[in-house]
Amino acid sequence: MPEMIFRVQWPDGEVYDCYSPSLVVQEHLSVGAAYPVAEFARISRAALTIASDRVAARYGFPCSRAARQIADIDARAARFAGDPAALVRVVTFA
Repeated sequence: MPEMIFRVQWPDGEVYDCYSPSLVVQEHLSVGAAYPVAEFARISRAALTIASDRVAARYGFPCSRAARQIADIDARAARFAGDPAALVRVVTFA
């Protein structure tokens, strides 16, 4: 199963690499696009859940690394919850 990294830039300028055990993220996010933080967290959670479910279907157990990535994205997104104008930009897929 091909895994991937999607690099994003948070509203504070931090560039951060996110892990996915599947390429499904490319179906949900676009390179160069900027998403409101809450929307980015929601989309990432949905895509990473699908990716983890694909791992479970193939190997019999979900991807714990995807679950940790969801939790990390949610924690980072919470820092910007009070700023509705805050955007996360997708830099690249690798």
